Amino acid sequence: MLHTLIGKKLGMTQVYDEENRLVPVTVFEAGPCPVTQVKTEESDGYNAIQIGYPRKKAKNMSAGQNGHLAKASQEGLSVLKEVRCNEAPGHNIGDTLTVSGFEEGKKVDIVGTTKGRGFQGVVKRWNTKGGPASHGSMFHRRVGSIGLCQDPGHVFKGQIMPGHMGNKRRTVQNLQIVKIYEDKNLILVKGSTPGFNGSEVVIRTSKKTRVKKA
Repeated sequence: MLHTLIGKKLGMTQVYDEENRLVPVTVFEAGPCPVTQVKTEESDGYNAIQIGYPRKKAKNMSAGQNGHLAKASQEGLSVLKEVRCNEAPGHNIGDTLTVSGFEEGKKVDIVGTTKGRGFQGVVKRWNTKGGPASHGSMFHRRVGSIGLCQDPGHVFKGQIMPGHMGNKRRTVQNLQIVKIYEDKNLILVKGSTPGFNGSEVVIRTSKKTRVKKA
């Protein structure tokens, strides 16, 4: 099973590495994540564990959510995620996953939701050139021609158009762990990641670790 934690993006900063080079990093608060449910092939048809992360108070959650967590002697875990396992899970209900499962220098994948930009035109959404900015052109930031005349008489699939921008689930792979602070549940990852400060993220051991060729 890939070591997986639910966390919160705190923001970006920069630190010095062992060779005194300045490295841009993203800071995450990861876990601790209690195990709230264990699934096996015998009972559920597949192997997985369910982990939780606190984002709300128990009084602000539904009775169904609190009832489910009560079976694991937990409360206030408003964010729940399933982690698939290839074999029978080696964790029990009540176990806690922390950042100690990661190692500095290893690679992780970050899963988050990009910032929502609302409804945007083609210039911002697709970086199109647009028309002349001078007076009287009557064509500045509009789409322009999108189709053909009578033949074939329709707009081709994939035509860039205005629309909702951002707010999509994205995964950034193979980011290096620069520093881990176990006492504060913090993990520093090299580079930038999707999402706004305070957004929910999933941090897991990298699935496709790159191997440098000799």
